[in-house]
Amino acid sequence: MAVVEELLRAENDGSISFGNYELSEKKKVENFEHNGDLLKVKTFKDITKLECNENFVYESVPGTTVLGFKDTDKGVEFSVEGASDAQITLGLLENTEYSVFVNGSSIGKMSTNLGGKLNLSVELSANGKATVRVEK
Repeated sequence: MAVVEELLRAENDGSISFGNYELSEKKKVENFEHNGDLLKVKTFKDITKLECNENFVYESVPGTTVLGFKDTDKGVEFSVEGASDAQITLGLLENTEYSVFVNGSSIGKMSTNLGGKLNLSVELSANGKATVRVEK
């Protein structure tokens, strides 16, 4: 499994990768410029959190590593790795229904609340990683 040693990095395809679930103490990167936005990540073994322009984007408990995170007008997609199963919260459009796929299989439709948050769980203890796609 791979962690993002620099905590937050831009990928050649325009996506970002972030997080290091192997850290025993919380570390953060602030004011990371990507595509005109300012990103901030906080990460360690217990939690990983990403903000864009001071708005909530991603949080996992316990901490995870996220690879190839792409946020489009249709939704988000990324790969996630961790040492154990994780609860993930995504910041999306409020009061919107999304189709959620984990490892290519639909886990159903979910709706965001007034704050635009969508919660899902991923099983990482078996193989340590999963792919997630959430689309309108």
